[in-house]
Amino acid sequence: MDWFTQLNPVWQALLAGVFTWGMTALGAALVVFTKKVNRKALEAALGMAAGVMMAGSFWSLLAPAVDMCRHMGAWKFLPPVVGFLLGAGFFRLVDRLLPHLHPGLADPPGRPEGPATNWRRSVLLVLAMTIHNFPEGLALGVAFGGAAAMQGAARIAQIGSAVALTIGIGIQDFPEGAAVSLPLRREGLRRGKALWYGQLSGVVEPIAAVLGAALVLWVRWALPYTLGFAAGAMIFVVVEELIPESQQGGHVDLATLGLVLGFAIMMTLEVALS
Repeated sequence: MDWFTQLNPVWQALLAGVFTWGMTALGAALVVFTKKVNRKALEAALGMAAGVMMAGSFWSLLAPAVDMCRHMGAWKFLPPVVGFLLGAGFFRLVDRLLPHLHPGLADPPGRPEGPATNWRRSVLLVLAMTIHNFPEGLALGVAFGGAAAMQGAARIAQIGSAVALTIGIGIQDFPEGAAVSLPLRREGLRRGKALWYGQLSGVVEPIAAVLGAALVLWVRWALPYTLGFAAGAMIFVVVEELIPESQQGGHVDLATLGLVLGFAIMMTLEVALS
């Protein structure tokens, strides 16, 4: 761990993004063995992914942002809240303006969202997951970049928090990779091509992670805003995509239990590593 804490935050963010991309690829690789996955298991896994992202948004992003603003007195809430609203609003705008197709659990997947287009469904599926994965990568970069603005034990704690976020996002990226590749396989794509598109949806994570870390290092004064922005983007993805997808099959209780388990896992990682 010592060697990792000594790295430049941009390198830390890059390694974290490559790890989560790899987990997405592992999930997508399920398509090599089957066209289908147990629907209940996938719904529980997507619910767990929602819980991980919700917990990570608070402990790894919002809580540090609030701590940084305690010196502002009565206005200490302002930077995290402004950043949070801007993050959710920005990705709502992206969701409306960019054509995409949420993979979901339906067979075949539902209708495309956003502007009308004649793009292939495979492209729209990858775009949907790119919209989803960009906030995750951004959150990783901002979390690691934020450690550079701290000293001593606070810095080590923030790096530990960022590592916990990395592990949590990696865990929840596994079922999401499968949620891209398996619908493509059912629609007739060859295994290799479905796997390619599935892992491609995670490529954006290391890119976004590097951008997030570099942005924080460039404008450190804006760190509470960027932490809030990443948290707002992740919560938007959870509520707009993950929770509805986890309940499409009607197993609401199972998806809810998965969410609670995911939240508990992320909370445990956060406490243990920070």
